[in-house]
Amino acid sequence: MRIARFSHQDAIRYGIVDGTELVVLAGDPMFAGFETTGERVPLGDAALLAPVIPRSKVVCVGKNYHDHAAEMGGAAPAEPLLFLKPNTSVIGPGDTIVRPPQSQETHFEGELAAVIGRIAKNVSADDALDYVFGYTIANDVTARDLQRSDGQWSRAKGFDTFCPLGPAIETEFDLVAARLQTRRNGEVAQDAPLTDMIHSVADIIAYASAVFTLLPGDVILTGTPAGVGPFTAGDTLEVEITGLGTLRNPTRDA
Repeated sequence: MRIARFSHQDAIRYGIVDGTELVVLAGDPMFAGFETTGERVPLGDAALLAPVIPRSKVVCVGKNYHDHAAEMGGAAPAEPLLFLKPNTSVIGPGDTIVRPPQSQETHFEGELAAVIGRIAKNVSADDALDYVFGYTIANDVTARDLQRSDGQWSRAKGFDTFCPLGPAIETEFDLVAARLQTRRNGEVAQDAPLTDMIHSVADIIAYASAVFTLLPGDVILTGTPAGVGPFTAGDTLEVEITGLGTLRNPTRDA
């Protein structure tokens, strides 16, 4: 089931994607279930929004593909390398990524994102996927020059617009069969199967939940494959994952 959050007639609503239409839901399905209103909205009449705004945090994992760890320098981490993005960094499909004046080198990083559906604390890897509401696509936008100069990643990863999510949440997703591709102005920059992850989604959730409580709506970014690179104002970035669709965002300078 594919769940979208959208704007229509000055109201923000949730719906199930059914072909070219949205079956409107009575409320946020993460909390209100899948009761429908009986209304259908054509997809063409709706503006898709970020499918979730984390109520607490975006948990991210660095260097979670061997080839990306190599291109960034150093060995792959033995344990998931965690960092956070604020929820104010989240934007939706079609929204503009804004390059801040503090950075002269902003990079794209296409990623799979898992959306937490219920409170998770100290969960085991065996049970971790039971806490996932669904999956979507993310772009972990990074001010690479600030990442190097700061020595820690909060500023480099946390600017407004630096966490595009979308286009929808898929509740039934086959990670094993999926592939991620990132394109800059139509040119392929990243292309890898999700099975190339070093630490699995289940292992990441278990590891993170031992550090901090994961709340419904929290988003887990699972790392990016090799091929990250810079973009400039006016570029269009697309991240596509098999079964999840394409997250597309234009870019501009502040």
